[in-house]
Amino acid sequence: MKIVIQRVAEASVVIAKKTVANINKGLVILVGIEAEDTSEDIQWLTSKIVNLRIFPDENEVMNLSVKDMDGEIIVVSQFTLHASTKKGNRPSYIKAARPEIAIPLYTHFIDRLTLDFGKPIQTGHFGADMKISLINDGPVTIIMDSKNKE
Repeated sequence: MKIVIQRVAEASVVIAKKTVANINKGLVILVGIEAEDTSEDIQWLTSKIVNLRIFPDENEVMNLSVKDMDGEIIVVSQFTLHASTKKGNRPSYIKAARPEIAIPLYTHFIDRLTLDFGKPIQTGHFGADMKISLINDGPVTIIMDSKNKE
């Protein structure tokens, strides 16, 4: 499972001209799922996400987590995180899980993140054409891969 975390001052997700998610200070998390992903991958990632100290404390040192500062979270599925550009100019998405595998894992990821976070999170819609607006705060952008735990 690959994720991109962006610390935001504000963000929203619009589908068919309707706002389906809208937050102020917090995180936007893009999630790419592979067929080999498991609940262990999800558990590792969600625990890391809610405890990642990337928000400034009173001394402007990145010392607080999204949980510590009572932020908000939007999660959006994004199969293109598994794009392979090795051959040619058209990316291949062969490593991305098919919907019948990805949707249950995506739902599990959201449920587990909500549990670890301790309050509801907002989401886009799996497979939808979404327009995501955000103001990246910092900018702070972190890429994590559950198969390469660095």
